[in-house]
Amino acid sequence: MKTINDIVDWLISSGALTALFIFAWLYLKPVLETKKTHAKTEQAKAAWDYLEQVSDTAVSALVHEPLLGADKFKKAVASVTETMIAKGLHPSNEDVQQAVQAAYEKSDLTKNNDPVLQAIKKAPNRANHVEKARG
Repeated sequence: MKTINDIVDWLISSGALTALFIFAWLYLKPVLETKKTHAKTEQAKAAWDYLEQVSDTAVSALVHEPLLGADKFKKAVASVTETMIAKGLHPSNEDVQQAVQAAYEKSDLTKNNDPVLQAIKKAPNRANHVEKARG
């Protein structure tokens, strides 16, 4: 027991214990900061994923409503905002509007009305002519 007391006394009086704590803190502080940043990033990603899911659901729920597009958009934004606040998340209004707009663009409402897609389907394809010439 006396030996253990002598070792502890030596560690304290020589400053080795203090040096050990300083070294450990200098080593662990960046690790802890990295973990904190990673946790914030993961939390933000999870919140954004949830915002996208809620937006998709809100847009899908309003597909058959007899409202104008602008009214559906406002109603979807309000619904998504209420849901997010109820879960304790507070996204900006701009983020909610962007998520609802993205959900609308991914929905079945725009697949048939995309002018670029229609133009691609109607455009003549040179590969069709090459295949006919070979055949």
